[in-house]
Amino acid sequence: MGPELTVPPIFSPIPPAIHPRHAAIDARTAAWAEAFSIGNPELRARLVRHDIGTFSAMILPEGREEVVSILADFVLWLFGVDDGYCEESDLGHRPGDLAAVLHRLLRVAQNPDTPLLESDPIATGLRDLRARISRHGTHGQAARWIDALREYFFSVIWEANHRQSGTVPDLNDYTLMRLYDGATTVVLPLLEIAHGYELQPHERDHPATRAAAEMASFIITWDNDILSHHKESRSPGYWLNVLRVLEHHHQLDPDEALAVAVAQRDRVMCLYLRLLRDLTPRASPQLHRYLASITHFIRGAQDWGISSHRYTTPDDPADLPTTFSDVPTDSSEEPLDIPVITWWWDLVPEGTGATNIEAVVPTAELVAPA
Repeated sequence: MGPELTVPPIFSPIPPAIHPRHAAIDARTAAWAEAFSIGNPELRARLVRHDIGTFSAMILPEGREEVVSILADFVLWLFGVDDGYCEESDLGHRPGDLAAVLHRLLRVAQNPDTPLLESDPIATGLRDLRARISRHGTHGQAARWIDALREYFFSVIWEANHRQSGTVPDLNDYTLMRLYDGATTVVLPLLEIAHGYELQPHERDHPATRAAAEMASFIITWDNDILSHHKESRSPGYWLNVLRVLEHHHQLDPDEALAVAVAQRDRVMCLYLRLLRDLTPRASPQLHRYLASITHFIRGAQDWGISSHRYTTPDDPADLPTTFSDVPTDSSEEPLDIPVITWWWDLVPEGTGATNIEAVVPTAELVAPA
């Protein structure tokens, strides 16, 4: 069992928002999990209590309700894979066998009629998700969702290799892996689909747009590592997050590791705001909407992280904050000493930014009616 940590209020300059139909979305996702038998009965019973539909409603507070439901069902499905296949089964300790299963699932996503895993509930749920994504999105958006799913699968195999050997990656490798195994990139196509537009390649693939998405992934996954530490460290099996990486490779005690991780995510949050301030004035309406949705994703993950039973663990309560801070612990404009992400800082003019989201994206873009 890991040490008890008191997580301080984390810096969040982004206002909260939630889709007005969040309760109905959450109820439908619970029913979807039962209908498709996602996970074993014990896992499924836990997942339907985690307010995953509410989380999706926070990510897409103004999105089309049917697409918010797709996202909610998909996030629950991802937990069915991550918890059921990777963390709570022997398969998660056999990267070769895990790769074979995930490769078959990827083929199901590419071609749902392929006669593979026909009696597997995870595959059946994936077929349903693919059909609904194709119904509401374009062929290009479905293809990007599948490509991102491939990235996610590749990263969880990487993690399974560490789980098998009991090793801890260094901070640079962990950061690279975490940008994908947090499954944030798989959500991005749904942000477009939910608002009925498709970003043009010259905007989506522009380095500044890619950097914004990666920064959001970093913030979301570091926040998740911080807020899930209590849950993960009490797991009977192998667990891995940034606090463990910092303790293992930088000889920090748990409180020191927590402080460093908080400072890292604060510095990236400030960089993200500076990038938005530089990028937003020259963005098309579609890119403006996309950046606002990514920003909602960051705050939604924070609100869900401090409130969901998945992380508050009522039977063994985690010492998590109930509020957020208006002030970062680290607002330095110097790059973090993590080589795989230092290129972000090259894109942002120095001295461009406050830590106030309203100076970057108008409040009306970020707050939806409750």
